[in-house]
Amino acid sequence: MRYVLKKAGIFILTLLAISLIVFIAFQVIPGDPTTRMLGTQATPEKVAALREELGLNKPGIVRYFNWLTDFLKGDFGSSYTYHMPVNELISGKLSITAALTGMSFLMVLAISFPLGILRARFAHSIPDRIAMVFNQIIMSIPSFFIGIIFTYVFGLVFKFFTPGDFVQRAENPAAFWGYMVFPALAIAIPKSAMVVKLLRSSMIREMSEDYVRTAYSRGNSRWQVLRSHVMRNAIIPVVTFLAVTLVDIVAGSIIIEQVFAIPGLGRLLMTSIIGRDLPVVQTIIMIISIAVITVNYIADISYKYIDPRIRFR
Repeated sequence: MRYVLKKAGIFILTLLAISLIVFIAFQVIPGDPTTRMLGTQATPEKVAALREELGLNKPGIVRYFNWLTDFLKGDFGSSYTYHMPVNELISGKLSITAALTGMSFLMVLAISFPLGILRARFAHSIPDRIAMVFNQIIMSIPSFFIGIIFTYVFGLVFKFFTPGDFVQRAENPAAFWGYMVFPALAIAIPKSAMVVKLLRSSMIREMSEDYVRTAYSRGNSRWQVLRSHVMRNAIIPVVTFLAVTLVDIVAGSIIIEQVFAIPGLGRLLMTSIIGRDLPVVQTIIMIISIAVITVNYIADISYKYIDPRIRFR
């Protein structure tokens, strides 16, 4: 229980630090959001009036604590650019990014676990050595480059989808998920290669342990040993890496949204950073940070249930 509470304390302090860093960063970056909002009508008098209306004339520490208090209440403020509550602005875009992230992660699991087990089963064979070369190549290709290739090959050449013709899930669920397949696959392919490599290495290492020889002596086949004994222990380091992979997928989703013109949090974040829309930027970064830290928190405390031999200290 002490370990869980300690992790929860670190969780809260990390989020506070992230929110403070983002807030300070926007104070030191040159530029004033009021001048962007007013455009050619930005006279000193109008700038001063708008700064007072937005509360930007208050001391930075006051504005930070006001924002933090409102955020904890679920009030994320209003967008400087879109002139609407941030809650409403990001609600639909959050579901799009979450769908892309979830589909990508499921693809990683569906691709990496069967391939990782197969490569461990036939380790050091000729097919495994060939697969190792391809694995290294795939790991070195960034997701956005795969996304560009997919856009050209499957979008422009084979016409499996129309690049930029995104359809909202409420309008056509089949078209929505169909459009998401290639962006999700572009994210999942290099991440899967990393998980395959780790799972193969972890399973091979476990195969040399004494308990494996004991399992063989009881008449278990190689597949039975892999499935019932080796996987339980080999998956422990993989779970940690999967947590890191999920974090990478979130970051990858933000980039891939630019390639496939998906109107998710990633595109909104980029445009809001350019427009110095602090309420939107800070809210999106906090949402992403909460998701990332929560994943790591769950991974940390889940080890006890994956392997009973692990105890928290």
